[in-house]
Amino acid sequence: MLVRDHSASVLWCEGNDTLAFINGLSTNLVDGPCTTVVLTPQAKIVDVVDVICLPNGVALVGSAANRASLLSHLSQRMLGRDVSLRDVSALNQVLLCNVQPEPEPGVTVHKSFFGWMRIAPLAKSLEPNWEDDDWNEHRVMAMLPYHGHEITGRHHPLACGLESLVHEQKGCYTGQELMARMRSRGRQGHRLVRLAGQPEGATTIGRTHSLAIERDS
Repeated sequence: MLVRDHSASVLWCEGNDTLAFINGLSTNLVDGPCTTVVLTPQAKIVDVVDVICLPNGVALVGSAANRASLLSHLSQRMLGRDVSLRDVSALNQVLLCNVQPEPEPGVTVHKSFFGWMRIAPLAKSLEPNWEDDDWNEHRVMAMLPYHGHEITGRHHPLACGLESLVHEQKGCYTGQELMARMRSRGRQGHRLVRLAGQPEGATTIGRTHSLAIERDS
């Protein structure tokens, strides 16, 4: 099994309003485990997070680089809601795997947009063995966007290959009006493409092809 460090943040949420609260801020329909996007009012990406429902609460697994901005975004919108939020990133290791990991006591396995995800306390950590070149090749051939490459705060989800995480019938979330307008007009500004070679402006370079975000003609 190949395993890759996800360099993740892990936020622990509890309270009767937790799923409704997350759903109200998410591009995807959050009624159970899923991957979704949290947006600014301008429809720029705050973070792409995995929602993992456990018996006593909900884990939100996002990017470590976006932890502060995600925490701030959520905290500002929690007033009056039965939701508590705790940062448990330092207590957990999050890995992406190329196949479904075997069940282990105390380890959570989740099917993410990015692949199979393994979340475990540090006492059950594994040494990553999925090398950069092989990971990049996997993503290029699968056209899989990733944090810090295609997924950044400069873009909206449709521009960087996250359209499957934007539910077409869902409304009433931050940034929803702009997303709906782009879809209805068929104009989204940019799009994720796979190109041969190593073109200028590539976001991820593979062995024979690369990923890039091009202006949508």
